Amino acid sequence: MPDVKRTVKIVTEQKVIDKPSGVEGFPLRRWSIQLFMLNEHGDEIPASVYSKATYHLHESFGKRATQAITSPPFKIQEEGWGEFDMQIILTAMEKGGETTLSHDLNFGENRYETKHNVTFKNPKPALLEKLRESGPVPGDENGKKRGGEESAKKKKRPDKGIDMDQLAENLQRLQEDDLLQVVQMVHDHKSPESYTKNDVDAGEFHVDLYTLPDSLIRMLWDFSSERLPTHK
Repeated sequence: MPDVKRTVKIVTEQKVIDKPSGVEGFPLRRWSIQLFMLNEHGDEIPASVYSKATYHLHESFGKRATQAITSPPFKIQEEGWGEFDMQIILTAMEKGGETTLSHDLNFGENRYETKHNVTFKNPKPALLEKLRESGPVPGDENGKKRGGEESAKKKKRPDKGIDMDQLAENLQRLQEDDLLQVVQMVHDHKSPESYTKNDVDAGEFHVDLYTLPDSLIRMLWDFSSERLPTHK
């Protein structure tokens, strides 16, 4: 699968509240953080490609120093008097990996935004389809931008008996010699609409399974099933 790059926006808001902080010269503040994805036009959309955001706060927060939020906009709200650096770990859906963002909590402005570039490496089909909600993915530039009716068609293909998520997993589990055969099969039987990318420098071969002909999908399914007879 091709790597996909996106932008995450962190929105921080804070204000002084009428409570004692216990530290002279440092008023108590209530602050919050929310996370958004930016689409291809730069507009905010829910960061629903992530299943969880885990905030690692200053150790002075005690039991609340680590907090996991499981739904967009992954809002966290706390009270405190001090600024500090934190880490935010984003967990992608469909076991799509984790991304760690560093965030500077400061009280210079009542509201401020920071943007972070993130990369989804080899996303599985379900995650790849979700990423399309925020913009094109590699391969779409060739007229294969899928949405609406085309997305519905994708979910139905290919023929019965082939689980596309399972196929993607099987291909990743193959040994190197078998993977070389897969690459050759794709080269020999792909169509003009198929998306493939051979990254020689990184030693990686990317392919969007949903752009391959049904006959090739069947070949890959049979081949991987033969090499990996036990599906987990």
